[in-house]
Amino acid sequence: MSRHLRELLRHPTQAPVTLRAMVRADEIWLTVLAAVVGGLSGLCVVIVTTVTLFLHSALFGRGNTVDGHLSGLTWLPPWRLLLVLTLGGLVLGIFGAVVAKVMPRRPVDPIEANALHGGRMSVRDSTIVALQTILSNGIGGSIGLEAGFTQIASALGSRIGQSFRVRREDLRVLVGAAAGAAIGAAFNAPVAGAFYAFELVIGSYSLVSLSPVAVAALAGVGVAHLFGHMPAAVVIADPGTLTWDGSVGVVVISILSALTAIGVMYCVTQTEVLFRKLPGPVWLKPAVGGLMVGGLAVIHPSVLSAGHDAMRVVFAGWITPRLALGLLILKALASCISIGSGFRGGLFFASLYLGSLAGTVYGALLEWIGLAPVSLTACALIGMSAMAVAIIGSPMTMVCLLLELTGSISMSGATFVAAVLSLLTVRRLFGYSFATWRFHLRGESIRSAVDIGWMRSLNVRRMMRGQVRTISSDTPLNRAQALFPLGSAQRIVLLDRDSRYVGMVNVAELQAVPAALTPVQSLAHFENAMLTPLLTVREAVELFERAEADALVVVEDLQSRQVVGILTEQHALRRYAEELERSRRTLAGEEGSAV
Repeated sequence: MSRHLRELLRHPTQAPVTLRAMVRADEIWLTVLAAVVGGLSGLCVVIVTTVTLFLHSALFGRGNTVDGHLSGLTWLPPWRLLLVLTLGGLVLGIFGAVVAKVMPRRPVDPIEANALHGGRMSVRDSTIVALQTILSNGIGGSIGLEAGFTQIASALGSRIGQSFRVRREDLRVLVGAAAGAAIGAAFNAPVAGAFYAFELVIGSYSLVSLSPVAVAALAGVGVAHLFGHMPAAVVIADPGTLTWDGSVGVVVISILSALTAIGVMYCVTQTEVLFRKLPGPVWLKPAVGGLMVGGLAVIHPSVLSAGHDAMRVVFAGWITPRLALGLLILKALASCISIGSGFRGGLFFASLYLGSLAGTVYGALLEWIGLAPVSLTACALIGMSAMAVAIIGSPMTMVCLLLELTGSISMSGATFVAAVLSLLTVRRLFGYSFATWRFHLRGESIRSAVDIGWMRSLNVRRMMRGQVRTISSDTPLNRAQALFPLGSAQRIVLLDRDSRYVGMVNVAELQAVPAALTPVQSLAHFENAMLTPLLTVREAVELFERAEADALVVVEDLQSRQVVGILTEQHALRRYAEELERSRRTLAGEEGSAV
């Protein structure tokens, strides 16, 4: 039974031929399929959230929590905090160690899937990620749930798309639509969910992808409502009307909040390094991290979980600037320790609470010198927008999310300015959002979800010509001139006695020198400039530029130097340009769409 289940997961059942043809032939049916994916995404959010809240109530005591919500509390029994987070971290560590042995490969998240793998994801790996996220947040870890339900929702979207054998571009859209629907259902914000899909997971906006993504987001929110999952709106006092006099304050708060976000992202990385250096088994480190987070939660429980309810407390006006500064430090430390010690989750949800605290703190400082924009509530909104954009890297998502969460139209201009300034600050000083920064640390050159998978698959092996004219490097010039007259070839490859590559000679240059008994190797060029079959087209073009060569030999590997082909710069550039143009036309909706 288990063998058949594994086979089904590895090779999913294909949809009927008629349905596959309908989806591939007509964008209306692709939109219908996206609606199904969006509905499943909404269901995933309901399940993940319900299980997590149940864990909160069961572990921290039903009488101590408000329907399972933790972050809005002002007190929890210290012994429960320390015991639950420490033992929970131990369970999480052991579970992670077992998973690492059974499935050693690293799970692919939606952004990476769309950037490198054409939207292909594993449901099994994503289920493990979702379980780890539920457990991490369920025991009170200072992280959000977005990593869990966007991961499993996108994996289901990918699996459904594969079962319908949709085109590569359509599969990427379904993965993005699933993630956007999950975010929309989590916040009751379909427009923000759609922009999350466009900006983060798909990497671009086009008319072709608008309908599937929008319908999926609406379907996800609708299913969440059907099951009674309706997040409470963030009720805020009237922030006032921003005037030109307050614009300086908006700029300062936005930039300071962005710098704070950069500090948090950098500290997460350093915390991971510190935990890796700690002695002891890897599975024990989440328990150490849990104990530390529990100690911070004893000071104030708002550091627990994602911080949704704590954010509402900030906007209710119950947090003084001095307390906001203390909570900002505590929450940032708790989030860094949680992620650094091995808890699974994201910073998107936590960034909203961190941003509202940072905005309150910086607003109070500006109020002291007479530059505060309108009110501390307005400052909290500006800080939340700037902080979240800095961490997730999607300005329109945050602008729409704030409008849908708060209904505050009067501050829409200020939050938009904050989003733009934050994005510019992070791109100029840091270069990455939190997700792409972590890809960078793993050695991946991903800055967005724009599909660069085709560039990696377009490698030297696919472009090279296998027929190569070769000659021994010790052949005399007069003999080589007789073997290769003008017109017989453009260039010849020189090999030593062990058939190893030692250089290349241009036939025109060979025929221009006087006949002699000198070895032909005296005319050799590019002795140490070689391509290998798995180099990407971009890497090949860069090597052509460094070597200043029109053509280079392809060797099996740099150690053996066994020649397997030859590639010209002209052909590589032409193929590169063709693929770039195809990608551009696809993103613009000029091809690859149904007719």
